[in-house]
Amino acid sequence: MVFMGDRSTLLKTGRFARGHVHPAEKLVDEVFAAAAEQYKDTIESAETSETVGNAQTVENAQPVKNAENAESAATAETAETIETADGVENAERAETEASADGAETEARHRRAADAGDTASMSVLGALLLRRGDLAGAEPYLRGATADGDRAAANNLGVLLHQRGYLDEAAGWWRTAAVAGSAAAAHALGRHFRERGDEPAAEYWLRQSAEQGHALGAYALADLLEHRSDVGAERWLRAAAEQGHREAAYRLARLLERNATDAAHEVFGRPGLGPRTGAEPAPPRRTAEGDGPVAGPDHARGGEAEQWYRQAAARGHRRAALHLGAILEQRGELKEAGRWYLMSAKAGEARAACALGFLLRDAGDRESAAVWWLRAAQDGDGNAANALGALHAARGEQQTAERWYRAAMDAGDVNGAYNLGLLCAAQDRTAQAEQWYRRAAYAGHREAANALAVLLLQAGDPAGAEPWFSKAAEAGSVDAAFNLGILYAGRDEDRTALLWYERAAAAGHTEAALQVGMALLHHGEEQEAERHLRCAAGGGSAEAAFRLAGLLDARQPPPGPPALGEPLPEKTECEEWYERAAEQGHRRAQVRVGMLAASRGDVESAGHWYRAAAESGSRNGAFNLGLLLAREGSEREAALWWTRAAADGHGRAALRLALLAARRGELAEGQRWCARAVELGPAEVAERAARLREALHQELTA
Repeated sequence: MVFMGDRSTLLKTGRFARGHVHPAEKLVDEVFAAAAEQYKDTIESAETSETVGNAQTVENAQPVKNAENAESAATAETAETIETADGVENAERAETEASADGAETEARHRRAADAGDTASMSVLGALLLRRGDLAGAEPYLRGATADGDRAAANNLGVLLHQRGYLDEAAGWWRTAAVAGSAAAAHALGRHFRERGDEPAAEYWLRQSAEQGHALGAYALADLLEHRSDVGAERWLRAAAEQGHREAAYRLARLLERNATDAAHEVFGRPGLGPRTGAEPAPPRRTAEGDGPVAGPDHARGGEAEQWYRQAAARGHRRAALHLGAILEQRGELKEAGRWYLMSAKAGEARAACALGFLLRDAGDRESAAVWWLRAAQDGDGNAANALGALHAARGEQQTAERWYRAAMDAGDVNGAYNLGLLCAAQDRTAQAEQWYRRAAYAGHREAANALAVLLLQAGDPAGAEPWFSKAAEAGSVDAAFNLGILYAGRDEDRTALLWYERAAAAGHTEAALQVGMALLHHGEEQEAERHLRCAAGGGSAEAAFRLAGLLDARQPPPGPPALGEPLPEKTECEEWYERAAEQGHRRAQVRVGMLAASRGDVESAGHWYRAAAESGSRNGAFNLGLLLAREGSEREAALWWTRAAADGHGRAALRLALLAARRGELAEGQRWCARAVELGPAEVAERAARLREALHQELTA
C-alpha cells in the first residue's frame, strides 16, 4: 500500500520525532467533535447509526404498542454521540494555563511564539483554533509544524479541513500520524472512510486504536461492525473502557443481541401467547425488542446491563432507555422509572411512553397521559395508541379515533387495527372492514384474523379462509384456532386437529381443550391428559372438568366413612372438579356435591348442589331436593324437584308423584307419573307406570 510506504519514508527523515510529546498530548486528543462541526456532522452521524427496536407484544386489553418488529428503524443519533474532545492537540494545556493567568499567560505564549519558540507556537495555535480564530491560528501552526511539532501538524489538518481543503488536511494528518499522533491517525482513517477507501481507513484507524485512542477504537469498531467482523466487540470494549459513552452503549447492544441469539439457538425462538381477537393490540411495556435473557449467555446479558448503566450515567439517553427496560422487566420499577425519566427529559420519546405505562400501572393515569402526550407529539405511535385507548375507555370515541389516526400517521399499523376495533364496537361494519384490511395488507396478523372473523360473520367463509391462513402463518394463535373451528365445521376433522394442535402448542387454552377431547375420543388417554392439564391450568373450566373425569375414572369409588373416622382428604380429581365448579361449571358443581356427600360432608354437598341448581342445573336441583328431604325439609325439596321436573328430569317427576301419593293427592300423583313416564329413562318410566296404575286402581276402587 502507498500509505505504508509513506510511513516508512517519513520515519527515516527523523524530522518528526516520536519521543517529542508535549504534556497535553498525554490527554485523549480526539479529532472532529467540536472544532470541525461540518466534518463531525457528516461522519459522527454515520458512525452512530443504531438499529432501534419496536418490541414484542404482551397480550391484554391495553392500548396499542407496535408489536410487529423487534428491531426495525435505523436512526442516526448525532447529538447523543458527540464526545467532548475536539482533536485539537495542546489546546487543553493552553486553556488550563489561560484560565489560571488569563490574558497574561496568552500574551506570554504569544511573545514566546513570536520569538520562535516551537512549543508556544503549537499551544497558541491550538488555543486560537479552539476559539475559531482560523486566520490567527494558521501562521503559528505552520511555524510549529515546520519545526517538527506533530501536534501542530495534526491541528493544521483540522484547520485546513474546516476551510474545506480536504486533501491538504489529509496530507498533514498523514504527517502527524506517521510521527505517532493517534488523533491524526483517527482523523485520517475517518477521511479515507468518507472517501470510500475502507482498506486505508481500517489501517489508520487501527493505528490510532492500538495507541489507545478512544475515538480511534470506536471508529475502527464501527467499520468492523459494518462488515459484520467479530473483531468489532474488542474495539468497542477498548473505547468503552476509556469512557466513550456511545461505545459503551453499542457494546451493550452487541452483547445483548449475542446473548439473545445464543439463547434462541439453545431453547428455540420464543412462542406466541394466546390472543383474544376482540381486544385492542396490546402496548409494548418496555421500549426494546431484545431484553436480557436467561440461559447459557445470561452473564453476557448482565455485562450488557453494566455497559448500559455506564453510558446512561454519562447522559446517553438511549442507554438510559434500555437500562430502564431491563430494570422494569426485572421488577425494579422505581429505578426503571428514574432512568426512563432521565431519558424522556433528554428527548427520547419511547422513554416518555414507557414512563407513561409505569405511571398508569401505578394508578396515576393523569400523569401517564401527560407523558404519552409528550411522546405522541414527538411522533411515537405507541404513545398515540395508548392515548387513543385511554380516551376510548372514557367513552370519548372521537378523541380516541383522532389519536389512533395519529398513531397510524406515525407509521404504527396498530393504529389502523384499533380504528377497525373502534368502528366494529360502534357497529360501523363497513368502516371496520376497511381499517382491518388496511392493517392486514400492512402485515398486521391480528387485523387479518379480525377481518376473517368479520367476513365469516357476514356469511363469506370462502373469503375468510385465506385471511385466517395468512394470520396463522404469520403467528396469530387465534387465527390458527379459528381455522380449526372452520375446518371442524366442514367435518374436516383431521385438518382441524392440525390447526388446533398448532394453536395449543403456542399456549391457546381452548385449542388445547379441543386437542385433549379429540385424543380422548381416540382413546389416547395419556396425551389427552397432558393437553387437558395445559388447558385447565390456563383457566378452562371445561378442561378442568374433563381432566377430573379422566382421573375419576381411574380410581375406585370411595366408600362411606366409618363411624368416628375423620373425613378423608380430597383427591386430585376432586380438586379439579372443585376448580371447575368455582368457575361456575354446573356439572362440576353437581359432581363436587356428590363427592362431598359420599364423604359425609353434607354441608359442602348442599352448598354445591344449591349453586348448581340456582344456575339452572336440573341434576343439581334434584340432588338438592334429595338432601333436603333426608333432612326433613320435604316442602323445599318439592320446590326443587318441581323445577328439575319442569326442565325434563324424570326422576324428579317420579319423586313428586311418590310425595303426592303419600299425601293422598292421587290425581296430582297420576299427573306426575305421566310426566315421569314421558321423561324416562326406562327404569324410571317403568316404575312410574306401575305407580300410575296403582293410583288409578285406588281412585276407581
